[in-house]
Amino acid sequence: MGYPCVVDSSSLEVVKARLDRAWSSLGQWEVSVPMAGVALDGLRPRMAERPEDLNLPNAVITRIIKEALPDGVNISKEARSAISRAASVFVLYATSCANNFAMKGKRKTLNAGDVLSAMEEMEFQRFVAPLKESLEVYRREQKGKKEARKDKDKKTDSEEQDKSREEDNDDDDERMEEEEQNDEEEVDN
Repeated sequence: MGYPCVVDSSSLEVVKARLDRAWSSLGQWEVSVPMAGVALDGLRPRMAERPEDLNLPNAVITRIIKEALPDGVNISKEARSAISRAASVFVLYATSCANNFAMKGKRKTLNAGDVLSAMEEMEFQRFVAPLKESLEVYRREQKGKKEARKDKDKKTDSEEQDKSREEDNDDDDERMEEEEQNDEEEVDN
C-alpha cells in the first residue's frame, strides 16, 4: 500500500526545517492534553508541559513506516524522527481543530463528526471518505461485539438457570430419599 515517493537530501532538509518551525510553534499553543495515567498531585492528571511529551510511540511510528514502504527499503533514524514529529504535529493540529467544532457545539467531548469536519477545514477532504468507511467498519465491529456479548450473557444466564434447576432437583431427590428412609424406619418400628 506504499506510495512512490522520491526524496533527495535537499528536499529532506527543507522538510526538516519546516517541521522544526512547526514543532517550535507548538509551544505557543495551549496544550492541555492529559498524560495517561500520570497524576501530578494524586488527584488530577498531569498535563503535558512540552510538545515532546506528546510524541507518538516510536514502535508505532516504525511499524507504520515499515508497512508503507516496499520490502528492502530502509529509513534512517533522522527520517524516522522527522516523520514521528510530523505525525505528532498532525495529530495535535487535527485534535485542536476538532476541539473547536466541539466547542462550537457547546460540548466537551470530541466525536467522529468533529474529526471529519476538522479534516475538511484542514483541507484534507480526500481523507474524509476513507475515514467515514473506516468509521462504519469500526461501528459494525463494535455492534457485532456487543451482540456477541449479549448472546454470551444470555447463554450464561440460561446455563446458570439450568444448573440451578438441576441443583433444586437434586435437593428434591435428596429430600424424597430422606422421607422414604424415615417412612421405612417408622414402618419398621
